[in-house]
Amino acid sequence: MSDAPPNPSSLPQKGDLIAGKYKVESVLGAGGMGVVLAASHVTLRQRVAVKFLLPAAMELPSARERFLREARAAAAIQSEHVARVLDVGTLDNGAPYMVMEYLSGTDLGRVQKDSGTLPVAEAVDHVLQACEAIAEAHALGIVHRDLKPANIFLTKRADGSPAIKVLDFGLSKIAKPTDAGPTDASLTETELVIGSPQYMSPEQLRSLKHVDARTDIWSLGVILYLLITGKRPFEGESLPAICASIAADEVPKVRSLRAEVPAELDTVVLRCLEKDVNARTQTVTELARGIAPFGSASAARSLERIAKILPEQPTSVKPAPQTAPPSPEPPTARALTWGQTKGLTQPRRTATLAAGALGLVVVLAVGGSILRIRAQPGASEPAPKPALSEAPSALVSASASAPSVAPSAQASAPALLAAAPSASASAGRGSSPQRGAPGRASPAGSAKPALSADPLDIF
Repeated sequence: MSDAPPNPSSLPQKGDLIAGKYKVESVLGAGGMGVVLAASHVTLRQRVAVKFLLPAAMELPSARERFLREARAAAAIQSEHVARVLDVGTLDNGAPYMVMEYLSGTDLGRVQKDSGTLPVAEAVDHVLQACEAIAEAHALGIVHRDLKPANIFLTKRADGSPAIKVLDFGLSKIAKPTDAGPTDASLTETELVIGSPQYMSPEQLRSLKHVDARTDIWSLGVILYLLITGKRPFEGESLPAICASIAADEVPKVRSLRAEVPAELDTVVLRCLEKDVNARTQTVTELARGIAPFGSASAARSLERIAKILPEQPTSVKPAPQTAPPSPEPPTARALTWGQTKGLTQPRRTATLAAGALGLVVVLAVGGSILRIRAQPGASEPAPKPALSEAPSALVSASASAPSVAPSAQASAPALLAAAPSASASAGRGSSPQRGAPGRASPAGSAKPALSADPLDIF
């Protein structure tokens, strides 16, 4: 609000009594919608601030309802970081008023103009205190929708420490019924653009009605950006130019304007300014947790209070699958059989399972062949011994035409070795089997390929 503007004649003047108990002293400031007067309670001798709507604002749709809702919203929030509402009433001419605690200090807009930029820790502390107030508002279902430096007031506690007060809930949206009043579906015109565009989110520029708590996250990000860099992230010479910049322009990194800012803080601020509302920082608690490490010693206490007021909800993202620690020894053929692939990567496991399945098919096929051979007539009868003169030539022919069974097959496929005598007997009735002889041969054309000990070798 600007200082000491003319007080409309329809409102109380200096020395007038309001409701017979508040004596007007001066004009504290005025804005586009209202004016604030300094007054004192004549009985308690307590200084107060009395807010009125300007006559022009009274003509806007639902102006009186909005004014009353602001009082109720501020009264519902118990945080020390919201200006307390002490009383409400209506003048004889129908003008509503709101009596609030008197604050000594200045708003962050004036602070930023006077200093240009703030120390990073100081800027973070101010925004964290504002987050305490907004966290309680969000917990009650109240969205401020008009957060800007002029509505964040810097005062001092009794001990001299800085204290932030969030002002002006006149544009607040009540997302769910609370003691502050009903939802504002009937109080917000979708086509009505009210507020400060430089601090409004893209979705709020499109519709004041269809926004949620994340529009306040955007505004807090713009405020922190301004306090640290001395510049707003979106500028323009006209309202359409500002709106176009917010909708389309990329935000310059904080570090491009102030190099000593930590990269992690830069990331947090930029995430508050994501145009996609789902990619933006989702809660005030999440924002506070991101910036608290860069504040002063009091930042941790602010974060603790915020987290208690507005606890973070667990995410629905499925946890990443845990990978078993690698085996100290390479997996053997036995460990790789029947899907026992612990410690292998996913592609390796897939190949192992496929190899095991193929090996099983081969074993079953060989076993079936053996059973069919044994089932043939005469297969169990001993082969007639050849004539003594024919034996040498038969043995030489069998030895030259059929390879011997591989040693690996003897080790890994005992079933095949056990079946070799029967196969040899049924395939060559004119030959003489040599029982117990090493390097036993199969008849020509009937030798089986050796199976590998490792199913992965087939690939």
